[in-house]
Amino acid sequence: MVARVSTVAFQGIEGVPVDVQVMIGPGKINMHIVGLPDKAVAESRERVQAALHASGLAMPPKKVTINLAPADLPKEGSHFDLPIALGLMAALGAIPADALTDYVVLGELNLDGTLAPVAGALPAAIGANALGKGIICPADSGPEAAWAGSGLDIIAPRSLIALANHFRGTQVISRPQPAIRAAPGDLPDLADIKGQESAKRALEVAAAGGHNLLMVGPPGSGKSMLAARLPSILPPLGPAELLEVSMIHSIAGQLSGGKLSDRRPYRAPHHSATMAALVGGGLRAKPGEASLAHHGVLFLDEFPEFSPQVLDALRQPLESGECVIARANHRVSYPAVIQLVAAMNPCRCGMAGEPGHTCARGPRCAADYQARISGPLMDRIDIRIDVPAVSAMDLIRPAPAERSADIAKRVAAARERQRERFEGAGMGTTVTNARCSTALIEKIADPDPGGLQLLRDAAEKLKFSARGYHRVLKVARTLADLDGKDRVSRIHLAEAISYRMAGERLAPATA
Repeated sequence: MVARVSTVAFQGIEGVPVDVQVMIGPGKINMHIVGLPDKAVAESRERVQAALHASGLAMPPKKVTINLAPADLPKEGSHFDLPIALGLMAALGAIPADALTDYVVLGELNLDGTLAPVAGALPAAIGANALGKGIICPADSGPEAAWAGSGLDIIAPRSLIALANHFRGTQVISRPQPAIRAAPGDLPDLADIKGQESAKRALEVAAAGGHNLLMVGPPGSGKSMLAARLPSILPPLGPAELLEVSMIHSIAGQLSGGKLSDRRPYRAPHHSATMAALVGGGLRAKPGEASLAHHGVLFLDEFPEFSPQVLDALRQPLESGECVIARANHRVSYPAVIQLVAAMNPCRCGMAGEPGHTCARGPRCAADYQARISGPLMDRIDIRIDVPAVSAMDLIRPAPAERSADIAKRVAAARERQRERFEGAGMGTTVTNARCSTALIEKIADPDPGGLQLLRDAAEKLKFSARGYHRVLKVARTLADLDGKDRVSRIHLAEAISYRMAGERLAPATA
């Protein structure tokens, strides 16, 4: 007799169905797992045997063969423990063989028979729901799986014994409820920053349109403080965005207690991060920082200190909104619709251009340092601002600063205007001006005659690339949305061009 249990293997954020086949037959006493298992799956043999023994079920003195079909698909992770154990229990008659037909099973076993949470419960539950099946997962992963749908049948036991009793009818396991992580009440506020009014304005524009932002200034000018306060003015995730972000974090094993959060991700990797850490990869092709920041902010402090090859790996994700990891035997794609925020010093000593300071190596100090950022990557940054050092008068002056909550209201209103506009144009997936197509932005950001003449003069003088031209239009459209205007005017284009001009001094070094 062959007992069958359904589970999944993960490719990106998709769950590929896997059929766990268990056969107990004559032969030398042993347990064999076949079907391209990795080390974690192969070791499940010891965990399963110990857990069954702790649950009062002895292994038969026969040969046990476990096949993970399809046999040519690599199987990775510890979540195969529970389906293997349930297949054995069904083959031994400890649970009804037909009880598992309508479920997708995943979970890791402890040696005492209890279940440990596993990564990927949410995408597995969504896949099970699409197949018209329920899901069996550990109790700690139940609140995460419950987000896949209110009609999904979920069994989330704490141990093998509890699950066996549930199938026998002697114990009832209640359906878990979706859990959400409480929003942090101590987010850094923009009111904490004194001075830097132009930088705060640029931060508001970047938040309203989802634009990439680069801040250039000496050490201690407040660049990192400004970036850390960007999440406080961003709107919460929508339902579809929440599900996408949570699926990626579930695969990465970063959903604590199975609780989801509607706060936009904010990732700030150290500048020693490798290419695999930033865009994804490694032995199991896991999502990188760019994908973990999906629908959120990727903050790169000390921008030129990152490896140039690592930075250039971001060029494709910034355009396409996904990280594609290609290997000889498989190809994985992770979503990566991110807002890039970067901060850097103007030179290695950090004080180039500041009054009273002179670089020891002269202009070459700044040129060599800024040359670490390639021109194509700089061309993908919409807003570039100088963040000068804060004066003592700015710190002493007790002038009240605007709070993040007030700015967030304007950002939310601007994003709502964008959402309505793109839905009317039949592009529901595009929710910010930064992700708008070039054909559409030329229509919705058509400037008035004065603005058109200014744009022509600026494009000719500053030698805008085609990408740079359209990104100026996108920023101008965002500025008009903040003002509640239907038409892009000259003043909006002038401000958008000024954000582009702030980085022109980097052009000679990055050409």
